[in-house]
Amino acid sequence: MRFYELRAPKESKYTGNLSARHKWGGLPGLRCPECKATWAGSMTAYPSVDLSSLPERSEYEKPRAESFDEFVRLRELVRPLVPPGAQLLPGAMFGPLVGTATGTFSPLFFYYLEMPLVHHQALEQLQAEGVRSPRGFPERPPPCPKCGRDAFRFPENPILDATSLPENTDLFRLSDFESIFIATERFVEAVRRLGLDELDIREVPVR
Repeated sequence: MRFYELRAPKESKYTGNLSARHKWGGLPGLRCPECKATWAGSMTAYPSVDLSSLPERSEYEKPRAESFDEFVRLRELVRPLVPPGAQLLPGAMFGPLVGTATGTFSPLFFYYLEMPLVHHQALEQLQAEGVRSPRGFPERPPPCPKCGRDAFRFPENPILDATSLPENTDLFRLSDFESIFIATERFVEAVRRLGLDELDIREVPVR
């Protein structure tokens, strides 16, 4: 099986503009007492997570940095609400997008890194083609042992570790680099067959 990195194209024939935010906000950033970094910037959103039953939901509304212990407290409050094994980094967002969209959009909209958007019709077409809905790297410095911050930069020519690749989906993001989307050959062939354009597709080697 071959794998490909998917990116938004540098130029687009579509005019779409999205002004939206996630309904429930997200996790704060954190100040790590070990590596001394203050950071956030998760590129993952969990649109199905509903914080309405959480008494502390207002604590997720304002972007800010918190102490490590406070970040852990807030992270563990929402952990039962996210999918098992979900990565909850500082800045992870919750709830569906709420806002406005103007202009025209491509069937696959990969400009929104936290949560790529797919037209409902395009999703049905991909599923009809057998596409299953929605790691690997060179040596690198270890992440901070306390807060998990990883200062490693995404390599120019990445190589995927075959043993770490999921077997039950054709589209996924890298757990180490959440802004990088990887698709299987099955997904890419379906996209090309259906004419779902507006993607920059680059094959990534696997070993």
